Amino acid sequence: MNAQPSAQQQPPASGRTALITGGSRGIGYGIAEAFIARGDRVCITGRNADALQEAVHRLGPDRAIGVAGKAHDEEHQANAVELVMEAFGRIDFLVNNAGTNPVYGPLAELDLQVARKVYETNVISALGFAQQTYRAWQKENGGAIVNIASVAGLGPSPFIGAYGMSKAAMVNLTVQLAHEFAPRVRVNAIAPAVVKTAFARALYEGREEEVAAGYPLGRLGVPEDIGGAAAFLTSEQSDWVTGQTLVVDGGIFLKAGLH
Repeated sequence: MNAQPSAQQQPPASGRTALITGGSRGIGYGIAEAFIARGDRVCITGRNADALQEAVHRLGPDRAIGVAGKAHDEEHQANAVELVMEAFGRIDFLVNNAGTNPVYGPLAELDLQVARKVYETNVISALGFAQQTYRAWQKENGGAIVNIASVAGLGPSPFIGAYGMSKAAMVNLTVQLAHEFAPRVRVNAIAPAVVKTAFARALYEGREEEVAAGYPLGRLGVPEDIGGAAAFLTSEQSDWVTGQTLVVDGGIFLKAGLH
């Protein structure tokens, strides 16, 4: 991860605030870094209070706060939004990044309780945070929402079918919210391929060169790749973009013939 700039290096405050779920590490943390780098303030959420505190310290406690809890817990969603409004007075951007993938195997053998847990965490929580943020700030003041989907939701993904199903739902949730929340709130999604995080480690650990060789751009993703995409989708440069899913995949869909 990039080193946190010193106080003298901090960019001027933009006055904008982002709520990023699952932001203590990996893709969520990379997005938080990108927002901090352009002067935004951030609130990151996550299940582990100690990890959140450490992440806030790295991001800079003058620009970041953390709220611990489980993403699918409605009380946590409401509490996080309330704390952001108390601390910063606004929520310009919501990034729904929190997710889980606790199972690996064919759908024919999938425990339906596990499938429900995946859907609850990956999809229903995103809807809940979107509802809370919309009511608290964005309905009257506008803003942008970015949902972190996955290329697994855009085509067949053997052995991670439950995760892929949930991310396909996330893509459709993006379209539905973009339609309902227009014109004041833009809603888009990002669909990454394999990004080098602890969450995705099982997909490349011990064979990174082999996996990376399958990508036309010759490498796996890093959190900064997704951070840059999220920064774009919440910037003035994307003011005429809504309801879209931006694939950030190192070109892997080119080889799959899905573009």
